[in-house]
Amino acid sequence: MKRMHVHVAVKDIQQSVGFYSALFGAEPTVVKSDYAKWMLDDPRVNFAISTRGREPGLDHLGIQVESAEELGEVYARLRKAGGEVIEQGQTVCCYARSEKSWIDDPAGIAWETFHTTGESIVYGDGSGERNARVAHEKQDAKQSAGCAPEPHALPPEASVCCRS
Repeated sequence: MKRMHVHVAVKDIQQSVGFYSALFGAEPTVVKSDYAKWMLDDPRVNFAISTRGREPGLDHLGIQVESAEELGEVYARLRKAGGEVIEQGQTVCCYARSEKSWIDDPAGIAWETFHTTGESIVYGDGSGERNARVAHEKQDAKQSAGCAPEPHALPPEASVCCRS
């Protein structure tokens, strides 16, 4: 069964954990100094917050699957949806080990599709997502023949795993 994923960038983890815990009527299943996650069943959502986004607000959306077979089905849907699919493969992100790919919807919102295969003691350095997103932005600029805005590179100190 698939689960909706929402990742929100926040300024203050403790304040945001308090807010969302009250809103959801549940404590997070994962809490770190820079990240928290609720695995809710009603509604069925993986809701995550972190201080690692470029600016506070919606960072990205996603679809989390429970098996490699479901991931294959979702990957086929990504290809059918059109647009460039950025296949990241195996990665460490958000204190978890996952297989994932990315696509931007027509409005420019990043969608992550992933299958979590285990836990990690580190957030992840974000290098795979950062490299894929920057390459994607450069490709978009080339295809637009100079009509697209300049791609924005992240500062080297930014460790933005789940959306770069």
